[in-house]
Amino acid sequence: MNGKSRLTFLGTGTSQGVPMIGCRCDVCRSKDPRDKRLRASVLVEYEGLTILVDAGPDFRQQMLRAGISHVDAILLTHNHKDHTGGLDDIRAFNYLEKKATQIYCEKYVEDSLRQEYSYAFAENRYPGAPEWEIHLIDDKPFTIKGIEIIPIRGKHFRLPVLGFRFGNIAYCTDMNNIAEEEFSKLQGLEHMIINCVRRGRHISHFSLEGALGVAEKVRASHTWLTHLSHQLPCHEALSEELPQGIRPAYDGLVIG
Repeated sequence: MNGKSRLTFLGTGTSQGVPMIGCRCDVCRSKDPRDKRLRASVLVEYEGLTILVDAGPDFRQQMLRAGISHVDAILLTHNHKDHTGGLDDIRAFNYLEKKATQIYCEKYVEDSLRQEYSYAFAENRYPGAPEWEIHLIDDKPFTIKGIEIIPIRGKHFRLPVLGFRFGNIAYCTDMNNIAEEEFSKLQGLEHMIINCVRRGRHISHFSLEGALGVAEKVRASHTWLTHLSHQLPCHEALSEELPQGIRPAYDGLVIG
C-alpha cells in the first residue's frame, strides 16, 4: 500500500474558485499566485499510470497549464459540476489518441453523466462528441492496468463520495465526514490531502477545525489542505498559523 506516487495539484479552490466573481475581499485581490485557485483536481503519477482525479470547469485550462497530453484514466469523486463540468473537453484526448477515455466512477455518477452529457451516450452519436468508457466502482479496491487503487468512502452532507489512496498518498475532497472504519485505509501515509473550506461548521465540507481533526487521526508525515475558499486567510497567513506538518496546497504544487 506504500508505493511511491507523485501528485500535482491542478486546482485547489472551491466550486466558485478564487478569486470569486465580483468579490473584493483581501484574498480575492491578493497578488500572490498561490491565492489564485482553480476548481479542485489533481494529477497522480503512480506505478507507471497517469491518473486525473476529477475534471471540473477548468479542465481545459488545467491541462494546458500543466502540459498534460495523456491520461490513462479519470477518477470521479462525485457528480457535482465543479468536478465533472469539463468532461466535454476530453474530446482532445480522443482526437489525439484515437480511442475512448477511461472513466471510473460510481453508478449514480454515471447516471448523472448520462443526463448532463446525453449526446455522449447517444446511439447515433454526433461526430466529434466525447468518447468515454465507463468503469463502475464502489468503496472496494479496484485495479487499473493491474495497479491497485484504494477508494476512501466519505459523505458530502448526505451524498456518498469517494477519495482515493495511491500508495503513499491519499486524496480526499468534498467531505465533511469519514466513517471510522475508513481510517484503517489511511494508515502509514506520507501525504494526506483533505478538503477545508473555511473556519466554522460547514454543511458539506470539513471546516479548518475538522480538517485538523482528520490530520490528527491519520498522522501522515505531511497533510495538505485543498478545496480552499476565500473565507480563509491568504496562503502565507494561513501557512503561518497551521501546526507543523500541515500546509495549504496551491495550484501547481507537486508532492511525492
